[in-house]
Order: sequence, then C-alpha cells, then structure tokens
Amino acid sequence: MTLTDDRTLHFCIALTLLPGVGDINARKLVAVTGSAEALFTEKRSALLRIPGMNRSILSNITNNREILERASKEVEFIRRFRITPLFYTETGYPERLKQCIDSPVLLFTLGNADLNKPRIVSVVGTRRATEYGKEICQRLISGMAELGVLVVSGLAYGIDTCAHKSALDTGLQTAGVLAHGLDRIYPPLNKQLALRMTEQGGLVTEFLSETNPDRENFPKRNRIIAGLADATIVVEAGVKGGALITADIANSYNRDVFAVPGRIGDPVSEGCNNLIKTNRAALVQSAADISYIMGWDKEKPSQKGVQRSLFIHLEPDQEAVVSILREYGDCSLDKLCIASGLQTSKVASALLNLEFEGLIKCLPGKIYRLV
Repeated sequence: MTLTDDRTLHFCIALTLLPGVGDINARKLVAVTGSAEALFTEKRSALLRIPGMNRSILSNITNNREILERASKEVEFIRRFRITPLFYTETGYPERLKQCIDSPVLLFTLGNADLNKPRIVSVVGTRRATEYGKEICQRLISGMAELGVLVVSGLAYGIDTCAHKSALDTGLQTAGVLAHGLDRIYPPLNKQLALRMTEQGGLVTEFLSETNPDRENFPKRNRIIAGLADATIVVEAGVKGGALITADIANSYNRDVFAVPGRIGDPVSEGCNNLIKTNRAALVQSAADISYIMGWDKEKPSQKGVQRSLFIHLEPDQEAVVSILREYGDCSLDKLCIASGLQTSKVASALLNLEFEGLIKCLPGKIYRLV
C-alpha cells in the first residue's frame, strides 16, 4: 500500500474521521479487513461479524457520504501543498512512534525531517522561559551537534521556540509537532521559524487542515512529541503544564526522561525538580550527561566490524534476526517478525539470547541494533 495513490489516501483519511473509533480501534479494524479501503467497501453482513463492531460505528461506515467528501477535500489540500502523508503500516512511518499503542494511524509532514534518524530527542519546557532556561537549552543542543540528533518540540513560545532555533543555528534538523492542521501556524509569530524548519527539518501533525489549535489538541500533540524520540528533555517547567504531561507520557512509553534542575522555590523549575525528586527523570547538566546515559558515547563504528566477525554458530532463528539487522539496520520487534516470518515468541527469544551474547543492544523504544 502506498499513499501516493489518491484512492488509498482517501480511505485512510476517511478512517480517521469515523466518530467513536480512535487510533487503537482503527488498527483493529484494518487488521480484520486488510486495509482502510476494504473497511469502507466491505459488505454490511461481513462488517457485523467483526468483534466489537457496534451499530453506531457500522452506521458511520456504511452511511459515509459526508466523511468521504471531507476526505476527498483533504486529499486535494495535501497534493496542492506537497504534504507527505504517512499511514502506520508504511515503512516511512516513524518506527519509534509505531511502538506506542495510542500513536496516530495517520501523520502529515511538511519538509525534509528524517523521523527515523538513529538519534532523536524531544526538548520541552515552559512558555515563560527565563534567560537561564534559554541558555541551558542552547548549550544542551549545541553540545549534541556531533551526535547528529533530530530535535523535536512543539513550536510553542519559550523553551520550544528556543529548542528549534538552537537546532537550526547548530546545523541540526528539527521537527515541530503541531496541535492543528498544516494550513496555519500557531503561534502566528513563529511563522518565519516554521518556514526555516521546513528547509532544515519539518512540521508534523495528525490533524487535518482547518483544525484550530484548540486546548484539547495539545495533550494529543504531546504524545507524538514523546513517542517520536529516544529521550525527552525538560528544561524548565512549573508544577503543571504541557511539558510535564509530555514527560509522563514518555515515561509511560518506557522512554528516557531528563530534567534540568533549578533553584529551590523557583516557579519555572519546580516541575523539573519534582521530576528528579520522584525518580521520573534523570538529572542532566550537560549534553555529555545525555550521551553517557543513552550510551551514545560508546557507539564507535570501528568496533562493529570486530563484533560482527563473531557471528558464528548461531541458531537458525538467531541467524535470521542477525541477517535482517545487517540488511535493514535498526529494527523494531514488529519489523523483525514481519521480515523473518517467525512468531513473536521465537524472535523475542532470539533477541534475548543475542543480547546476552553481547551481539545486539536494545535501544530506547524497543529498537534493536547490531553491536
């Protein structure tokens, strides 16, 4: 399946418009019917046999004129502005995000950001950033320049804006995750910044055009910020706010979370200090701390050839996994299962044994890499 085909894209968009379905149920429906198009073209009697199918959802699928018309309008918008749609079953869909149970089934991107870069960090924080917070943010990102990371944030005022600008100034790609459609930029003052980002990174959203930046969209946006990255870095945050929501989501995804400590009693650092105090984030003072904890400082290309020469006397399942990792590079468990044709339990067992032997390593987001 490819979304370069208008008909396929049309039904994928229509799937996201079905009331009461959501991302998790949408995956189940596609798994049963085979594709988004099949869901809308399947006979009513066959749809009724789908486990969990209720009459409300069935009615929306079969009486779908308004949904399909809205989807058709969105296809025109996407083609006119050369937006790239990514359905969750496509190879270009972000692998890290694919591991998150509530990730969007369909993303829209504008620009040239590589959402599957080997190293991705999210940087979040308060909209009321202090000069101290901005300075630390700049220092952390410039310190990661040699790592070639992709910097993800939410294009909001304060720390988000500082993170994007620092990445651009350092020569790193940066991606902004939006809480609205790609036909507008919020806040409006960041329009020029967003334009620069499309040339050295990009913009990402799950929302269709004509979607306003409503309050309820921001927590949904935050799960994408957390899910795209290996690690989330909180620079400044109060006791409440979007940055802490993003940190909590990242923890729920078993991703690493870092927080910059601040002065005791400082309102804009209280959230960071609480994250550290409650062991929900590692204390970070420099880019070297992040590199060390993530294990990025140990990844030396010159060592790979020595280790790979040790791939002998492997069991058939282990050899299959190693061969796929050699061919495709870093892979998720799902990708290894699909590529090998093996059962999940067999792939998991092979991975465990290979990890014990020191031949592979498990990266954040359950991505596996040859050592």
